[in-house]
Amino acid sequence: MWMQISSGKGPEECELAVGLFLQKILKENKTTRVIDAVPGRYNGTYKSVLLSIAANEFKGDTDNTKGTILWICQSPYRPNHRRKNWFINIEVYQSAERFNFSEKDVKIVAMRSSGPGGQNVNKVETAVRAVHIPTGLTVTAGEERSQYMNKKLALARLSILINTKNEDNNSDHKESMWRQHNLLTRGNPMRVYEGKEFKLKQ
Repeated sequence: MWMQISSGKGPEECELAVGLFLQKILKENKTTRVIDAVPGRYNGTYKSVLLSIAANEFKGDTDNTKGTILWICQSPYRPNHRRKNWFINIEVYQSAERFNFSEKDVKIVAMRSSGPGGQNVNKVETAVRAVHIPTGLTVTAGEERSQYMNKKLALARLSILINTKNEDNNSDHKESMWRQHNLLTRGNPMRVYEGKEFKLKQ
């Protein structure tokens, strides 16, 4: 699964809170990987971080992890600043759906070719239709004179279509996560941390 930690449009203190929460996640979940990050103004701070976490090794309930987090602390950057409440947002996503191409998932149907090619084209089912069962994607091939070659051509076309679908799914998923970056809701936090030690308030 993927987890996005975001400061939204918050100031540097919120970017620091993202960095501090990231440290806790990395410490608690050893298999966690940072797959994308937008650094903040200061070292160790982030506007947004995207993590890859093995769902079976995630220590915590995802439903209780999503939402707004409040960090209560005097600003380390603006000592005289009156504000002490800083908010960040946590969102959990399932990884983008990805399809693996395998011939065993493809149904091949023979069909008659159409177009120029002589009597062989009209009488013999040399063309094929290939259907990828998991996605429903369908292609046809009838340019070649043998069914074997048309099958190879159809499988190649289907493989390209599935790769394109995977790329589109991944792109849509990332766009959705980036939109979430700006949707931070302040108030009613699901967790509260306090102080420079970023200690969870019980």
